Amino acid sequence: MRLLLIRHGQTPSNVKRLLDTAEPGPALTPLGQEQAAALPGALAEERIDALYASTLIRTQLTAAPLAARTGLEVRVRDGIRELSAGELEMRGDDQAVETYMTTAFAWSAGDTGLRMPGGEDGAEALRRYDAVVEEAAGTGAGTVAMVSHGAAIRMWAAARAENIDVHFASSRELRNTGVVILSGAPGEGWRVLHWEGRAVGAEDSGIEAAGPAGEPVEGADG
Repeated sequence: MRLLLIRHGQTPSNVKRLLDTAEPGPALTPLGQEQAAALPGALAEERIDALYASTLIRTQLTAAPLAARTGLEVRVRDGIRELSAGELEMRGDDQAVETYMTTAFAWSAGDTGLRMPGGEDGAEALRRYDAVVEEAAGTGAGTVAMVSHGAAIRMWAAARAENIDVHFASSRELRNTGVVILSGAPGEGWRVLHWEGRAVGAEDSGIEAAGPAGEPVEGADG
């Protein structure tokens, strides 16, 4: 299966760099609306067979132009929502963001028992995301698009893809409406093919982080 993991368009909380992860969450800014409208063109060469979005409003608004272009129903699933910030919700200070991202990437590295302060642990977060991916694979779709969230996408890809690691995912931005493309299947493994338009090879898995792990891009709400 070809899996397109798409970060939603810009929100007001992205602009303010806030950890905004609760439902239903904010809508898109005017720029975010433009980013969403540009997605069908950016993905014109992809033959998308199934389209998913999280339970947060921003992903559904981002998916709407793709749904209109493809004629697909948007399947709304809680499992691909953003990683819950718990006690860090709506904070934007450096300490909160560092704790949030460090915890998320610790999950990717295998410390799934670690709990976000006042929130979920890694086992819970991976289990819910895996469940939606498994559901999509079970439909028999060749290409699936999921409009999700920055931290959740980076955490899941680093945990599940065999050709990238935490260093790779934590040192690379995922801008609003950025796309990570994977190939694989549940139980068989995954490989990242492209990260925001850049082809990813086996040699990328050992790249060291170029900056602080999980440095947020346009806000940390995903």
